[in-house]
Amino acid sequence: MEKVIAALWAPEGESHADYGVRLLATLPAALVEASAQQVRLNVRDAAVAPGAALVQTWQAPQQAAIAQFWMPSANARFRGGVDAALAEHSARFAAWVVCESTIIPNTEHPCSPSVSPGKRAEGEFSEAKHSANPASPERTWGWSQASFISFRPDMTREAAIAHWHSHHTRVAIETQSNFEYVQNLIVRPLTDDAPAYDAFVEECFPLEALDQPQAFFDAVGDAAKFDANLAAMMDSCAGFIDFTRIDVIPTSQFDF
Repeated sequence: MEKVIAALWAPEGESHADYGVRLLATLPAALVEASAQQVRLNVRDAAVAPGAALVQTWQAPQQAAIAQFWMPSANARFRGGVDAALAEHSARFAAWVVCESTIIPNTEHPCSPSVSPGKRAEGEFSEAKHSANPASPERTWGWSQASFISFRPDMTREAAIAHWHSHHTRVAIETQSNFEYVQNLIVRPLTDDAPAYDAFVEECFPLEALDQPQAFFDAVGDAAKFDANLAAMMDSCAGFIDFTRIDVIPTSQFDF
């Protein structure tokens, strides 16, 4: 099995929220029909609008959504149906094969059904969850920070990975309020025009962390802890990330 990450660009003039609703309605079923499994969508809907200040941009225009899924083989001869589904649901898409490492599995806030399809159609993605068939997504509690990152050009790939895996992983666990943390090392691009990222990272946080930095850094009511956690995280990120070539996007996460 191979895991695929696909960045999706919305058609010109379509809002992120409207595009997300459209993707949730039809893309997962189209991917499953084309042999994809364990489909996850990350969309930029109204629920994550308070996190606009967290967006970091390299691509212009920036991707509007992310599809994550597994395939028996991502080789081109077996990917035709998946590529067609992604193309039909985007103005443009870029895809990569990745190696997934689940640092913190989401055991604190597992999804469970409760919200009707009518609520979803209206874009009312609350902290409630949805049923688990391809037509009825489950919105993960809180929100997901989806980060496409590139390693520093003055480091070897091996040195950047060593810092990321040995030092930064510990810092990310100890300084943040993340309840899910998944590292995806990019193995190879699947599309010719895929941006030259080195990794895709997904971390889930409480909703308060969208616009409350102390909540993000697990330091509510403790200014000294906040300052220390922020400094440790920024120092560690600077140790391997090229900040001129990253796209960081607050999203709502949906599993199918």
